Amino acid sequence: MKLHSTVTAGQLAITAYDAGYIAVNGRRLTKSFLLTPQRLIEDWPPASFDSLTEADLGAVAELGCPIVLFGTGTRQRFPAPVLMRPLIERRIGVEVMDSHAACRTYNILMAEGRDVAAALIIECAS
Repeated sequence: MKLHSTVTAGQLAITAYDAGYIAVNGRRLTKSFLLTPQRLIEDWPPASFDSLTEADLGAVAELGCPIVLFGTGTRQRFPAPVLMRPLIERRIGVEVMDSHAACRTYNILMAEGRDVAAALIIECAS
């Protein structure tokens, strides 16, 4: 699904998504990543929701954004509370949803000028 035909100057937006990929500013990504309006981190380790670790969510907390949209892949799944510890300890708000819903929500909050991060798991298309 294509989301934007234009990109806001100086900001990273999600421009499209489909099974197995998400595009940021027109660049197709096929592995899980972290995103803020100013920063793209492509080497976020989890290949699937089931491989998620506390350290992975610690990397999200290190971004320092007060709002995190956690896209859990093709469907919404809630991580165990122990995995969420780094975010909870920093009092970071987390919204958990499927990755495509997180893409849409990220763009809305980013366009509003909100300090938001997206942690997006991309699962291989089946």
